Parts: sequence; structure tokens; C-alpha cells
Amino acid sequence: MQETNKIPRKPDWLKIKINLRDNFRDVADNLKSNGLHTICTDGDCPNKYECWARGTATIMILGNICTRHCKFCNVTPGKPLPPDSNEPIKVAKSIKEMQLKHCVITSVDRDDLPDFGATHWANTISEVKQFNPGITIEALIPDMNGSLEYLNIILESEPNVISHNLETVKRLTPKLRSKASYERSLFVLEHIAKTGRIAKSGIMVGVGETFEEVTQTMDDLLSVGCKVMTIGQYLQPSLKHYPVVEYIHPDVFSKYKEIGLQKGFQYIESGPLVRSSYFAEKHINVKLK
Repeated sequence: MQETNKIPRKPDWLKIKINLRDNFRDVADNLKSNGLHTICTDGDCPNKYECWARGTATIMILGNICTRHCKFCNVTPGKPLPPDSNEPIKVAKSIKEMQLKHCVITSVDRDDLPDFGATHWANTISEVKQFNPGITIEALIPDMNGSLEYLNIILESEPNVISHNLETVKRLTPKLRSKASYERSLFVLEHIAKTGRIAKSGIMVGVGETFEEVTQTMDDLLSVGCKVMTIGQYLQPSLKHYPVVEYIHPDVFSKYKEIGLQKGFQYIESGPLVRSSYFAEKHINVKLK
């Protein structure tokens, strides 16, 4: 990893339009009043202003301290607090107040818990459904250390889409991810797909991967039954994080999308500012057969 004392200047296509319309303030106030965390804020997502202005947010459960220390991630690593038993109801009420038709829920890794947070996950999804009849849900889950027992606890709560991110290509996984492995993540996605659920994954580019490695990753995902993929530009949160190697031009993202659809993905979200949950409401329309 090349050392640098500054983050490279972003090109014009990575400039973010800040939108502070009423919906943005409404979402911000709702989340704050319910004491909830979002990956939008804790993960420093560049689409926060756009998504919140549209009345959407990705809610992060099980606290905002992660037991892992991935070199790309802006979420605080360390020793988390015990899970909040009232959080599932808080999430459900917050979603109802925002009048969402589709929601995305994610979490930090909780390797400190006996079930890695699976029961809390299932309780949250169940409460969201109870408070919000007809809502569709995407669960963006950790790898649960590859445990089928705990993965099944989440699957049995029946979210519409289950997403787990590879984050990067195989060669770079040990450099960027602190505990997860490329093979384990593919195993998780394969299990999701085999149970008849929509499996989705995403990667970042601009961390030193080659074009061929990205297309190989597409093949690997398709081979385990993954139907949806997101590809976005890695943005270095601070000088302490893994350095940006390259800002990928939008034309390359367009090419990735074209290739991915040709290979067999039903949805490819590919662009400099694309993140896992970007326009996630479209992905519930995947045809499994």
C-alpha cells in the first residue's frame, strides 16, 4: 500500500450536490428523535443528501461501533455497547413515521455476541413488518462468520432482498477487510440464493483492482446465484484509511454495467457515487426463475 500524506483531489464527476430540502430535515429529525444510527452518516455516504431529500435512509442497527477494523470503512471500530432491546420497535416506528414503502436495514459486525446479532436482526425485521404492513425490506447483512444457523435466523424473518457485500476483488480482500474472506462472502451469498431469496452484493473500485478482476468478480457472483450487483468509487474517509489508488471515469462504470447485464445480472447499479443501497427499491423486482 503506497503511503501518502494527502487524499487526491476529486474530479468533477465526484462533486456532490448538497440538498437541504424539507425532506432532508424531516428524515434527519426523525432519526435523531428516535435515537437511531444510519450508515449514511456513520459510513460517510456521499449520497446522504440526495437520499434523505427523497425520504429514504439506510438504518444501521446494533449500535455504531464495529468489532472489525476494515481499512476502507468509516464506522468506528472497538468494543460495542450491549444491544438495545428497544431498538427493533424504534426502527419500526421511525419507518412508519417516514411513511416508507421500502427500507434498507444494515448493521455493524457484532463478533462479540454469541449469535453475532442474528436474533436482534430477526426481531427488527419482524417489528418493521408488524408496524408497516406491505413494506418491502432489504437486509444488508454481515457474514455472520459463515454460520448457517445464524444466517437462517435472519432469512426466516423473510426480508425481500438480502445483500452482503464482497467489497473488493479477491486479490485485494486481505488488504482491505480485517476478518472477512472472499470465499466466505461467496458462501453466504450462495446460501441466500439457494434458499430462494434475492441475493445482492457490491464492490468498490479505485483501490488498485484491474478491469479483468472486476469482471471476474462478476462471474464469481453469478456462479453462486447473485442477481444484483452494485459498483461504486471508493472514497477515502481520512488519511488513516486505505488510500485511493485511482478515480475511475464514469465511462468505465458504464462499461461495467453493460458487461454485467450481458453476463446475466438482472440489475447492475454502476457509477462513481453508487453505494449498496442506492435506488435499492428497484431490486425487489428480481425474477428468481
